[in-house]
Amino acid sequence: MTSLGFRPTHVVPQRGMPAWEEPDPARPTVSLDAFLPVQLVERRGDWGHVLCANGWSAWVDGRFLVAVPQDPPTADGDPVTRTADPRPLLTQVERVLADYRSVVEELASGGLDGESFRTRTSGLRIGVVVDGESMWLYDAEHGRWEYVDGTQLSTYATDDGPRAAAADPGHAPTRVVTPDGP
Repeated sequence: MTSLGFRPTHVVPQRGMPAWEEPDPARPTVSLDAFLPVQLVERRGDWGHVLCANGWSAWVDGRFLVAVPQDPPTADGDPVTRTADPRPLLTQVERVLADYRSVVEELASGGLDGESFRTRTSGLRIGVVVDGESMWLYDAEHGRWEYVDGTQLSTYATDDGPRAAAADPGHAPTRVVTPDGP
């Protein structure tokens, strides 16, 4: 049963994902099922607080949520600022894919054994998701996923583990004040 007004912003990755009661690895809860639609309601560093259609919520490593195709997230509704030209990264993806294809062709023709195939493909890594005008590219050199809308490239997620949110300094320590002063 879906709650009224529930609009998923993300889905859980294909292999499911662990979840926590709080953004604290020491407080695990039930894992989320693969492809479960969720609504990302809060971020703290890499942690994401998600709401499920049935009203249940949990904290997850928000970097691995798969975005439902829509405009990319922006701070305070401001337009995404151009951070880089996506063409060099696309050229790199094409090169790595061509290198991999060449090694696959050698393996398929019998000119390469399995161990040589593993050796020659070691370190090759790309990722590409294209959905209409939106694209996500994996930048292996910097260990991050980039969102591309055609002309603009912006970092979407990184390979680093979840980072804790910056500590809230709160207020100054309480001091006892007497009528005569501190």
